[in-house]
Amino acid sequence: DVQLVESGGGLVQAGGSLNLSCAATVNSNNLNCMGWFRQAPGKEREAVASIYTVDGSTYYADSVKGRFTISRDDAENTLYLQMNNLKPDDTAMYYCAAGINYPPEDIVLVPASTLDIDHWGQGTQVTVS
Repeated sequence: DVQLVESGGGLVQAGGSLNLSCAATVNSNNLNCMGWFRQAPGKEREAVASIYTVDGSTYYADSVKGRFTISRDDAENTLYLQMNNLKPDDTAMYYCAAGINYPPEDIVLVPASTLDIDHWGQGTQVTVS
């Protein structure tokens, strides 16, 4: 069974940075497309970034483009989300996902509820004051 374990969330002031990690218990090359999602209280879950494990292509939601960077360490089977210049609107629970069965370039364009996703992490809280 695939498990995804996130870490790295916390409380940070606006303009600060955090680096989220998501450790997978299996070879992440077998997980097709991976991504980071977030859900703020009272809001729908949304995709913020995705990465296609086949060729490393990355995609970002407009709200985070230029500030967030998704990356993957194949040797460690770990997915990262480097978040810079954080804003209060970035406050949310952040979730790692793997085995996203959708065209990778479109994941950040559609509601997360419409996606077929095989595996979710438990989430890590990010709070920007």
